[in-house]
Amino acid sequence: MQITSWNVNGIRAVIKKGFIENIQKIHPDILCLQETKAQEHEVLEALKDFTGTYEIFVNSAQKKGYSGTALLTKPKPVKVSYGINMPEHDQEGRVITAEYRDFFLVNVYAPNAGQGLKRLDYKAQWNKDFQDYVTTLDQQKPVIITGDLNVAHQPIDLKNPKSNYNKTAGYTEVEIQGFKSLLNAGFIDVFRHLYPDKVVYTYWSYRFNARARNAGWRIDYFLVSTRLIDKVNDVIIHSEIMGSDHCPVSLVVDIQ
Repeated sequence: MQITSWNVNGIRAVIKKGFIENIQKIHPDILCLQETKAQEHEVLEALKDFTGTYEIFVNSAQKKGYSGTALLTKPKPVKVSYGINMPEHDQEGRVITAEYRDFFLVNVYAPNAGQGLKRLDYKAQWNKDFQDYVTTLDQQKPVIITGDLNVAHQPIDLKNPKSNYNKTAGYTEVEIQGFKSLLNAGFIDVFRHLYPDKVVYTYWSYRFNARARNAGWRIDYFLVSTRLIDKVNDVIIHSEIMGSDHCPVSLVVDIQ
């Protein structure tokens, strides 16, 4: 099975930039999208070319043009749910969970700590509550978490660690510790497990010609329950695929 995740930075915008052709090239069994920035009917309209191939589930933010996630799946889920069962977090369309026979798949667009780190306290609370949510799922069956977690875990995961540390959203001690806590709770960062020394990024700012200079961050992940790691074949970072300020990431795994 191949599962692909992509922060599209606006589904209606990315559709005009070769999105359909890019997804057909990757041809995932399951596609997880983040930052759709559209209401449910707008997402479904943008994805109408996929309706014969995939079942589509959408979780939009109450605020228009903001956040949002979508899940496109060929295998039929046992159940699909939205959010993490906490109203204070579930207004922003950040999580879709699909239960399959042998695993849960959690598609997540984690909050950004914001300009001036004004949302850092909220991000810390989100990290704790999200961890509680996925560890509860993990007690029932193995979990695959994917999406934009809005944190670079280690210095190798961003181009300029020293200048960004504790100054820039996504690379603060609070966020790094939140990520470590998730790993310590029984999850493995699959890419870093397979490629401990490989320097590769999944996000590049639109500013300062960052992508051309490859001045990026690795903030888009696949995390799996420890007991799933032996079923993982590979993680592919599709850095050649354009259309968003993020690139797609794919997990190849022996699971039904």
